[in-house]
Amino acid sequence: MSASGRHRLDRAGARAPLAATGTVSHHPTMSDEIELKLALSPQDADILQASDLMAGKPKTAKQRSVYFDTHDHSLRKAGLWLRIRRSGRKRIQTVKAGGAGSVGLFARPEWEQPVADDTPILGHGTPIRALLGKLADEIAPVFEVDVERRTWHVHESGADIELVLDRGEVIAGDRRSPICEVELELKSGAPAALFAFARKLDAVAPMRLAVLTKSQRGYALLDPIAEAYGAGRVELDHDMTAAEAFQHIVLTCLRQFRQNEDLFLDGHAPEALHQARVALRRLRSALSIFKPLSDDDVGARLRKALRRLARELGEARSVDAMIAHTPPGKLRHRLETERHRLYARVDRILASRRVRRLMLDLSEWSSNGAWLGTADVADIRNQPARAFAGDALDRLRRKVKKQGRDLAKGDDQARHTLRKNAKKLRYAGEFFTALFDRKRERRRYKRFISALEALQDELGALNDLVTAPAILSSLDIADGPALRFPVSRRKMLDAAGEAHEALVDARRFWR
Repeated sequence: MSASGRHRLDRAGARAPLAATGTVSHHPTMSDEIELKLALSPQDADILQASDLMAGKPKTAKQRSVYFDTHDHSLRKAGLWLRIRRSGRKRIQTVKAGGAGSVGLFARPEWEQPVADDTPILGHGTPIRALLGKLADEIAPVFEVDVERRTWHVHESGADIELVLDRGEVIAGDRRSPICEVELELKSGAPAALFAFARKLDAVAPMRLAVLTKSQRGYALLDPIAEAYGAGRVELDHDMTAAEAFQHIVLTCLRQFRQNEDLFLDGHAPEALHQARVALRRLRSALSIFKPLSDDDVGARLRKALRRLARELGEARSVDAMIAHTPPGKLRHRLETERHRLYARVDRILASRRVRRLMLDLSEWSSNGAWLGTADVADIRNQPARAFAGDALDRLRRKVKKQGRDLAKGDDQARHTLRKNAKKLRYAGEFFTALFDRKRERRRYKRFISALEALQDELGALNDLVTAPAILSSLDIADGPALRFPVSRRKMLDAAGEAHEALVDARRFWR
């Protein structure tokens, strides 16, 4: 397996067998571990432990892990993390490389070796000194993770699985974050068994796909408190196939959704709900863009489920957007009351087994679905990601160019279709930008995306103007005062037409 931690695809496009975790010797060893992480509440952890699925007495251990980095987090920037974990009288040093796009399902290279104390050994058996050079001498503790770990061994569908329940906290200075999560590690057998067992666990105690490693949670405590999580840059490699790029993009979108879902459930932050919806739109766009290589029955079912969830969250988000256009007064008060009701409904939807299973199903399908072995699209799957991206961007740009002609003379539905395809083009550009990283390509990318964002803004304002009356009517408050919009409909249409012309004139960054 390559150092990037990605799975290898064979010539038919099917995923190669997944390696089990290696053993630790007195010299650093490199291995690939396959884990599925699931988050749950402490109360549900108690229910899980009392269930028949956790038969037998677990092995229990107290663990203290110290994580190291430089003052400017050079290891984190390089995609590595370093810890020393003490369990009983033993200390093990581990270096891990964050595998591309791991969400819930983690597959990554790691290097382990015993150490005598909490002083890292940075010899040539790990990649740290080669990457950091003299900066490696500045490595120091940055945060700790203290947990009680209980371990069971499970046989499921012909697979051997290690089940770990961790309870404890991450500590960084005076900030703390509680931990309660299950890790399922595949020791032998098919990855599908991991997901099958996860669904059994979820039927006993509600669990959500965990999207952050303990190291990521520690670094999050070192960062400013977030109100929402944006999409971030999608780190694709030039040597990726189209299938590998698709897997990485889907799992990156899943991470964005789950992080914002947790934020929204914790505090009902409107921006977190917005970014959760953005993540769903990006997911749906990814499934549409890559449909030529992943169009199977499961993919179709997932697309339908994502569309339903996006629509359900969209009702609350539409009221949020309307409140921004509403001055203080009776109408705003009624909208805020309606938002409170809709937020409670979103809470129930996100807490449902349907949504928890959807996230798990997406993770399994993208990482190990049958589409990876479909022979008649093997050539597309194994096509270089950059070539696939160029064709996809061309196809989407042609749609936006054609649909934007006579924009002002078209009807509202035509402009809505244009708006959706413009979003899809923008998401595709953001997905693939790392594959077009030459200086000229980066310069053109900034200009192209800037022109695309301007068109989206104008079309979004028009959409708000058109949909507001229908939304008010659906809320039975259509008799309220008019909403305030900064400019007239005519000026909005003119501005949208000019923005479309500017986009058409912008040079393609991928050609």
